Formats: sequence, structure tokens, C-alpha cells
Amino acid sequence: MNKLFGLIILSCLLFMGGQAQAATPLVSVDWVKNNLGKEGIVFLDVRGPLAGKTKADYLRGHIPGAVWTDYLMGGWRVANKDKIVGMLPPVTKLEKLIGGLGIGNNDHVVIIPNGGKALDVGTATRVYWTFKVLGHENVSILNGGMVAYLKDMDAKTKKPVNPLEKGMVKVAAKSFKGSLQQAMIINKADVSKASKTDGVLVDNRPHNQFIGINKHPKATRFGTIPNSKSLPENWLTKNGGGMFSSPARLNKLYTYASIPTKGSQINFCNTGHWASLGWFVSHEILGNKEAKMYDGSMAEWTADNGLPMQETAKIN
Repeated sequence: MNKLFGLIILSCLLFMGGQAQAATPLVSVDWVKNNLGKEGIVFLDVRGPLAGKTKADYLRGHIPGAVWTDYLMGGWRVANKDKIVGMLPPVTKLEKLIGGLGIGNNDHVVIIPNGGKALDVGTATRVYWTFKVLGHENVSILNGGMVAYLKDMDAKTKKPVNPLEKGMVKVAAKSFKGSLQQAMIINKADVSKASKTDGVLVDNRPHNQFIGINKHPKATRFGTIPNSKSLPENWLTKNGGGMFSSPARLNKLYTYASIPTKGSQINFCNTGHWASLGWFVSHEILGNKEAKMYDGSMAEWTADNGLPMQETAKIN
């Protein structure tokens, strides 16, 4: 009996120590190094043009075993039937994309952004949000991305000390089945209701776009959704870089912006990229499970001339 009990305890410890252990939203460089080559962990390199990088940068050096995906052109976001860009693709399309990257439902996906600035970290948070929308909970982001991974240099060779691999990693396709979390999908009717009923709307675009001085090319009108609060995406990382600010500092930022960290909240931007950073911070780091993201954002909202705008600057 004692022997059987011991085997059960050992099995539990092994289970907790492997990929079956619940994923945390953020992992460190040390965590990555300690889990290189482990079965059931897939490192997903999402470096691309938003970070000033190309596939060639991946080929020159990446985390050993990491697979590369093209965030902008690879099928992670599409135009919908109304020609609104940057929208969530059909589940079947995402299943094929993700399975083709060698990712199965039992794998722990660790997303690797470049980590140079908040804009490129948004690539990781958008892909992270996509996995969550598909019901895949076992997903994390490398805090600081490749910039953090390459930071430590050998004093003599002046080369990174952490392991790197060159060339393309070829993987066998796996079966991946998504389970659409419909409650995470917000449409313009939901946003309109929140705007009219004192709901918490968080605009994660740059402040100049929030007040209506400038606008994104995909937004047809200046300003923001009425009754929104401004929380620019580059406030959410340290000095607008690739590392997320601490929960304590984030709480202070939310207080400064007059945004609660509990209760119903909708994050938006232009096309659902910057807003994914806001959603990630609220929902995953600060633990507000009522926070949601408006995928269509200003690209969809401004395309409907029947929906109101709030233009603080009033110079256009």
C-alpha cells in the first residue's frame, strides 16, 4: 500500500513538472532554457515586419526547436465579408494553420516575439488571444522576447550565451481542434450598448488618435468611441519596450487612467492588435476575467456612419 502511494505521489510530481502543468501567461528566459527540447512544448517564433524583422532573421538564429510563423501574411488575421481587416479567421482555417505548425491540443505553446517595443509584443498577445478564443489554455509568452533571450553576451566572443539554432525547423503536422469561446467575441452592438450605459471602454491606441488629431489608415473617422478611457499600449510595457510592467505598476497606471481593474471591460484599438495588449494585461496579468477585446475595433466602428464618435481635439 505504501509503495503504491509512493508511486502515485511520484506520478503527480512528474505530471506537475512537465508540460501538463498549467501554463502561466508569461515565462522567463530561464524557464525557456530549462525547457528546451522537452516533448509537448512548442516555441512559436512570431518575429516579423512590426519588429523590423523578416524570416531571414529567424533563419540566422532562433531558440532551438522554435517554429516560425508569418503573423501578417500567414493567416492569423483576415478581412471579413464586410472588408474589415485584421479579423479573426474561421475556426477551420485556424485549425489548419496551427496544426500545420506542429501544434496539437495537448501542446504548451510558448510565443516568442522580438521584444523590442510594445508594438511587436502586440503580435504575441494577439496570437495568444487567438489561442484562448479557440479554447487552448496551455499558452504563454516569453516576457521580453528574443531581445531578452539574446541579452546576455559572452565577454570574450561578444556572442549570445544562450543556445541558438540556425535554419528552418521542419515539423510534422498535427491535428488541432478549436472550440470557439463565443463569450470572448465582442461585436459593435455590444460596444454600442456599453458606450450608452456607462460601460468601461478602453482605447489602447496612441493618445493622439484617441483625441482625434491623427487616425489609422483603416479608420475612416477621427476620434474615439464615446465615453472611452485612454490607455495607450506603450504604457503597458516598461518604457514602451518588450517587457511587461509589474502588476503593482500596472495597477497604478490603471488608477491614473481612471480604469477599474475589476468588472466588465472592453479593450479596442484600430484593428484588434494594440487592444490585445490591453486585454492581455487586464485579463491575464491583473486577473480581470470580465475583460474582453473588440476584434473589429475602429476599422469596423468608423465604417458604420450610424455609430457616433467623440472627437476631443476637434481640429479635423
